[in-house]
Amino acid sequence: MNTVYILHHVHEISENTEDIKLIGVYSSKFKAQTAISKLQLLEGFKECPDGFEISEYHIDQDYWSEGYSTIE
Repeated sequence: MNTVYILHHVHEISENTEDIKLIGVYSSKFKAQTAISKLQLLEGFKECPDGFEISEYHIDQDYWSEGYSTIE
């Protein structure tokens, strides 16, 4: 397996605040989509069904290659 699919749910609470949940890591996009189908029926998720995001990642690859700074 060289690729995984990360499933998140993002719910905007206010203009500057999001609630982000890591749902799971799947071996196929189909399995991530199947998880969405089940979760959309549950409390909270059914009120925000468009908040699901599937991201494809390749194993053994950096996805952040720069430093960072914090803005307060």
